[in-house]
Amino acid sequence: MTSGLPVSIPSPTTGVWHLGPFPVRAYALCILLGIVVAVWMTGRRLADRGHPREKAVDISAWAVPFGIVGGRLYHVITTPDPYFGKGGHPVRALYIWEGGLGIWGAIALGAVGAWIGARRYGIPFSDYVDAAAPGVAVAQALGRWGNWFNNELYGRRTDVPWGLTIHEWDQSAGHAVRDASGKAVVLGTFHPTFLYESLWCLLLAVVLFLVDRRVVLRRGQLFGLYVAGYPVGRVVVELMRSDPAHTIFGVRVNVWTSIVVFLLGVALVILARRRAPRVRAGAGSQMSE
Repeated sequence: MTSGLPVSIPSPTTGVWHLGPFPVRAYALCILLGIVVAVWMTGRRLADRGHPREKAVDISAWAVPFGIVGGRLYHVITTPDPYFGKGGHPVRALYIWEGGLGIWGAIALGAVGAWIGARRYGIPFSDYVDAAAPGVAVAQALGRWGNWFNNELYGRRTDVPWGLTIHEWDQSAGHAVRDASGKAVVLGTFHPTFLYESLWCLLLAVVLFLVDRRVVLRRGQLFGLYVAGYPVGRVVVELMRSDPAHTIFGVRVNVWTSIVVFLLGVALVILARRRAPRVRAGAGSQMSE
């Protein structure tokens, strides 16, 4: 830890390692780990609903690529300057391993991919998204640690004991900038918003799991609860972040998006109650009114 700084959580000074000519990026590993865990959890929960566990892998082969494309599109659209602004490099919009996946776009297009996969493999879409919801929240929690490795998406300066030490970062090289003596340059200590969001996603996953086990729900309602639940924590995190962002009426775009997505989640819960039969996780059968 650099002398003179308060006690804080350390950050890595490198986010990429090389195996010969091949770079291994921590951000990509965190995303990959999240996907693996989410697919595993979804498979177990699909089996609870009376469907073949392996269908989770089949459907994820559609959902994951769509989600990655959607996440990158959202990021590029809402943060265009590094790619299309002055001094930007459009080709870098394809460099997803350097970070920059918007969860809103990932969920939106990922759901489209899941819908296609579910139809292709004969699984009710509502069953699949209900089974996937807790695992997706866990995947988000794990994926956020990629931001820790990249020293990015932190909050305002702070002197709290759990503050996060942030280095000046060379994004293209994947490591901290070093001074003449070879020491990593420290920018300061900031709120670890990546950690706050990761913990919120884990809490959301636990709540979804418990609600699914203990409350009689209709098909699609659990997914609606996930869609409505995530933005609640995200709004708090967004209001704490200090990185530059596009705003509407002085409010960060992601805050407005969170509000819209929350309302969409509430609507999904209401519509599911009106249209879908009840289903209890683990029962293997559905219960009509």
